[in-house]
Amino acid sequence: MNGAKAARVSSLVALLVYFGIPMQCVLLEPDQRLSIPDGWTFTGRLAASDNVTLTFALKQQRVDILQDVVERVSDPDSLLYGMYLTLEELTSLIEPASITRFTVQKWLQSFGIEACQTVETLDFLQCSMTVGTAEKLLPGSEFSRYVKGQRSVVRSPVPYQIHKELVDHIDFVGGLHRFPKERKIVSRGWGKSKSMEGTFHLGVMPSILRQRYNLSDSDIGSASNNSQACAQFLEQYFHQQDLAEFMQIFGSGFEHHSQVDHVVGPQGGPKAGLEASLDVEYIMSTGANISTWVFSNPGRYESQEPFVDWLLSLSNLSSVPWVHTVSYGDDEDSLSVAYMQRINVEFMKAAARGLTILFASGDDGAGCREVGKGIHTFRPSFPASSPYVTTVGGTSFKNPFQVTLEVTDYISGGGFSNVFLMPDYQVAAVKHYLMTVSKPPPQSYYNASGRAYPDVAALSDNYWVVSNRIPIPWVSGTSASTPVFGGILSLINDQRLQKGLAPLGFLNPALYKLQSSGNSTALFDVTQGCHMSCFDEKVQAQGFCAAPQWDPVTGWGTPNFPKLLRALLPK
Repeated sequence: MNGAKAARVSSLVALLVYFGIPMQCVLLEPDQRLSIPDGWTFTGRLAASDNVTLTFALKQQRVDILQDVVERVSDPDSLLYGMYLTLEELTSLIEPASITRFTVQKWLQSFGIEACQTVETLDFLQCSMTVGTAEKLLPGSEFSRYVKGQRSVVRSPVPYQIHKELVDHIDFVGGLHRFPKERKIVSRGWGKSKSMEGTFHLGVMPSILRQRYNLSDSDIGSASNNSQACAQFLEQYFHQQDLAEFMQIFGSGFEHHSQVDHVVGPQGGPKAGLEASLDVEYIMSTGANISTWVFSNPGRYESQEPFVDWLLSLSNLSSVPWVHTVSYGDDEDSLSVAYMQRINVEFMKAAARGLTILFASGDDGAGCREVGKGIHTFRPSFPASSPYVTTVGGTSFKNPFQVTLEVTDYISGGGFSNVFLMPDYQVAAVKHYLMTVSKPPPQSYYNASGRAYPDVAALSDNYWVVSNRIPIPWVSGTSASTPVFGGILSLINDQRLQKGLAPLGFLNPALYKLQSSGNSTALFDVTQGCHMSCFDEKVQAQGFCAAPQWDPVTGWGTPNFPKLLRALLPK
């Protein structure tokens, strides 16, 4: 559409609004689930004079070319492998068309909305306005306040609509529906196990991880241009004092940092969060001596979505860490397809820049959803199910008191997406699993053609964490395994950067090629144990089970650092 036509469309929208002439409206996210999650209590509608902040995801250009770029720069056999885009080059590729930016801007201005901020890639607008204006801007919306404990959010319990003329320019509007998903850190004691040979220990700590994954005390970072990061949400803060105490207790024998170097976003809070403490302490003790950032998105602004704010941060910084670990997730069926597809593109943007994004696979096994009376299906998690992230499952020691072989942690999330097709890089691996596994769940419970996850795993059971200056044992969950694997990838990046090589970037294409040979020892194959699922007669609480090679519980397995380093560090 040329500039003159764009101006006509935008002027038409403005005139219709000015004269109060009804415009045809449509639901932008018709499949977005609107039920209020358990624990949140409605406290009333907001006044028209109250303020809210909304995020408009503007439609991007050339997403198909972006996808091709990601495949080429992430494939070790491609001539373009490791030739990542700068933020400026990425912006030139995917920035919204001028007609999109012009139309959306004029639409907002016609409602008197001027207080908007964009990002470097120009594909998001974050705008502040009164509730009265927001409810006129998005017909059908009703902004209400909900509380859960000390937290408060503003959301609309009914669907919003958008003027039909804007549908071709906006993917979704953030700050209306999605409630922050709370990830619960599991604390559990040790169960009974058969005695077997191995080194006795009293819980997982850095020394145990280094012993199991074959990291020596000299396996630390030293490249000045290397860095790693984790993200925290939902009023989760880390405290520098906790990190210093953790390193004092558990960090002996290897060189390390005892302070986070850079915090993006608000940081403080009267109390440290257990999950935030866990993330920071284990990415920094595994990826030891590497500069570490924390992206702090605590949801302090009630009408914003912290996860989207994190993505905006990535799109607004020209220099960001190479490895990011995130212990966040939600059920696919609780999110609109439009929202997930756009977030998936955000991960493609990160991959094109050479970033490695790791997500926890979740702590609900295969999950379970009732789709009819007595009829269940498994419940995949997002973003774990995105084809453009590396998803980390969980394991435990077969004998919890000894450093021995690992088995499936029954909480480890895994399964098949109902939204995203299986990417080419994993087709052969998943096919092998489905053809060889002895007792797979009934096919009615999962989508065998969807993106399968996790890709890898690490220990997720019985960690020691220091939070609010107190050492806490028995902390478990894939929120632990994810920063551990991320720290190991940061160590590999460190060696690559010292040799003048590009960082790993989006790992999955290289990972699946490496492992598909059948001869790799870069990962310890986990072949025992199943994870939980639906409590019904057909599956009897059992989801998928581990098996030789890849499986949808532990992926390809857990890291054997020297062999993984050698495999991902060309001579």
